[in-house]
Amino acid sequence: MSSAVVVEAPGVHRLVAHEPREPGPGEALVRVHATGICGSDREVYQGNRPEGYVRYPLVPGHEWSGTVERVGAGVPASLVGRKVVGEGFRNCQVCDRCHAGETTLCTAGYEETGFTEPGAMAPTLTLPARLLHALPDDCDLTAAALLEPAACVAAAALKANARPGERVAVVGTGTLGMFAVQFLAAGSPAELLAVGTRGDREALARRYGATGFRTKDQPLPGDFDVVIETAGSRDAARTAAGLLRRGGRLVLTGIPAPGADGLDPTDLVVRQLEVHTVFGAPPAAWAHTVRVFAAGLLDPLPLVTHELPLEDFAHAIELAGSGDPKVGKVLLRPGSR
Repeated sequence: MSSAVVVEAPGVHRLVAHEPREPGPGEALVRVHATGICGSDREVYQGNRPEGYVRYPLVPGHEWSGTVERVGAGVPASLVGRKVVGEGFRNCQVCDRCHAGETTLCTAGYEETGFTEPGAMAPTLTLPARLLHALPDDCDLTAAALLEPAACVAAAALKANARPGERVAVVGTGTLGMFAVQFLAAGSPAELLAVGTRGDREALARRYGATGFRTKDQPLPGDFDVVIETAGSRDAARTAAGLLRRGGRLVLTGIPAPGADGLDPTDLVVRQLEVHTVFGAPPAAWAHTVRVFAAGLLDPLPLVTHELPLEDFAHAIELAGSGDPKVGKVLLRPGSR
């Protein structure tokens, strides 16, 4: 009998027998290939995710890839057998924000796969087919399991609107930062600086297209057109703003703990900085991500360091939060034991 992970309450989880839920009208049943562990999965397990953004008991897992096995009424049969990824936000589709394509701002309230709705740490996942994005038949599904964090970074890249020949920078060299480097490199910048806390990330950043690398304790220039911040550390936003020229564009994606250093409003006004923020990925960012991935301009596999069976959920959560430089992206694989 196949099993799914259920987090009953903070710090309490168990493996339960998994029965696939048959797809209803407008739904698809996906056979899960792999599921990524994210910082927000650790929040769910530890119990420090903000109130209203999790509902226990819960099957976690919002970063995933898989293959469509069955579809419900009203869903094209051509989806069956396709490799897919899927959006997490369960938007209402009828409010003004949804009609504007801003589904992460849906006014009907927050619902998301793996947080308030069953997630992908299970052999199958049943969800609205409209949330699926089909992938090339020859793509690597292990790599595709990282396209959810990539889509969040794509949302940032689209807001940054970096033009060819501009000088661009990324603050943060984790999974999100490395995706930001790849998206910005695809736009032919004149210069692409990666700023992190660990010098051992330089080789990978350069492999992905960075032309320069510095740790944040080194002297940093202040004349970039565009900066994407992905670190979410206490001082990351200020570090990112300090890299910009007057009139430069800043996109913040990291969510720091309470008490982080804020941006100086006087500095923002006097230097006429343009500031954007990202929380999640709307459909346009997902479509952009899948296109860039299909074109071979995103290479997620070097970010994956561990693949474990679902039974090792607690160990995977521990690994992902260990701070060990040898630990990159941790994936869970249903049925891999």
